Amino acid sequence: MKGKKLLSILMTTVMLSAVATGCSKPAPTTTTPSGGANDTKTGEVVKLVYARGQDTTGATNEIVKQFNEAHKGKIEVTFAEMPSDSGKQHDQYVTVFNGKGTDYDVFDADVIWPAEFAQAGYALPLDKFVEKDGINMKDYMKGPVQALTFKGQLWGMPKFIDAGLLFYRKDLVTNVPATWDDLIAQAKSLKGNTGSGYSYIMQAKQYEGLVCNATEFISAYGGKVVDGDGNITINSPETKKGLEVMKSIVKSDFVPNNVTTFTEPESDTAFIEGKAAFLRNWPYQWAESQDASKSKVVDKVGVAPLPKGSVASAAALGGWVTMINKYSKHPNEAWEFLKFMTGADGQKITAVKGGSAPTLLSVYNDSEVQKNPLFGNKDFVAGLSAAVSRPVSPIYPKLSDIMQVEISKYLAGSQDVDTTIKNMDTKMKEAVTAAK
Repeated sequence: MKGKKLLSILMTTVMLSAVATGCSKPAPTTTTPSGGANDTKTGEVVKLVYARGQDTTGATNEIVKQFNEAHKGKIEVTFAEMPSDSGKQHDQYVTVFNGKGTDYDVFDADVIWPAEFAQAGYALPLDKFVEKDGINMKDYMKGPVQALTFKGQLWGMPKFIDAGLLFYRKDLVTNVPATWDDLIAQAKSLKGNTGSGYSYIMQAKQYEGLVCNATEFISAYGGKVVDGDGNITINSPETKKGLEVMKSIVKSDFVPNNVTTFTEPESDTAFIEGKAAFLRNWPYQWAESQDASKSKVVDKVGVAPLPKGSVASAAALGGWVTMINKYSKHPNEAWEFLKFMTGADGQKITAVKGGSAPTLLSVYNDSEVQKNPLFGNKDFVAGLSAAVSRPVSPIYPKLSDIMQVEISKYLAGSQDVDTTIKNMDTKMKEAVTAAK
């Protein structure tokens, strides 16, 4: 689920797309966001390379086409197609940027990469550009902006969002649970109504999905794994409460008795077969539920924000952001393209043609965007708006591995919650220190 992509109803799988190849360019020069082309001769067209993975929707081609037409004779964007696998994309970026390569000027990044790329010196901070153009980052959903903010600076712009949501059976659920206590009470009463013996499904296997579910519980009760500078803050009463509620659900009799083996596919299959009243999953579940060729719950499913804890509703953030290569020879022009793509016009194209959920809240008010039933659903938008970033850290993969192992031990009953939190705190701090 690392960087999991949003699928919307009646639209194809959303990944990232590109069709041209990049070429190596000379070493970069230092610029500020106040000028135009940096060392380009007057009248010469500035050529930029934009890197992203495969996109079968055509949205990316349309964005580039419209931008190039608007900047004809001045800026021309082409693509470098990246592997569709996000891990391979990451490794290819690292190889290029570690050598101070200028193959790509603008690039899409999984929401868990910005802190790593910022710390490594691969990305250009964008605060001066944002300030110069008067962009209000509060117009964007909070979660993606948090994922892009590291050590007090902004390292990219939000593009599209994915987040955990609550799916429920409208034919079984009268009142959508507002809190985790409400959900637990309803799940207990509904467990005999689906023929499966259980009523709630989540992802509790030892893998990245477990971190997402745990992050939601921890955040809902006011806990945080790291602070804005990457310091470990997981050892708190709030974290303890969140994990205790999570375990009470995992060990309850209203979830499958093998829920610790469940990932997204197992969750999806059980829900569309009508075996549960509630499911925590990603937005793609909506389309799966409406597919009459395999779903037994067509037209019976509603969507809502995940329940609140003692502090808030919290959904693990997924999706993609866009950044500028620190070594780009044309950062000002790169910013112009980035600004267009992640602004209202670009996000509308991505939503209407590509089926990806916008991060710019105003785009949801557009009548064309609202033709997608999900994007016109206020509960769906509220659920995405509740997204919180997974730990923003340059060593996120290591922190994730630690959380997976220790939380799995806790859920299995081989250690208590205090030992679990102490182990995570100690191991994470050691990992941070070792990475310095």
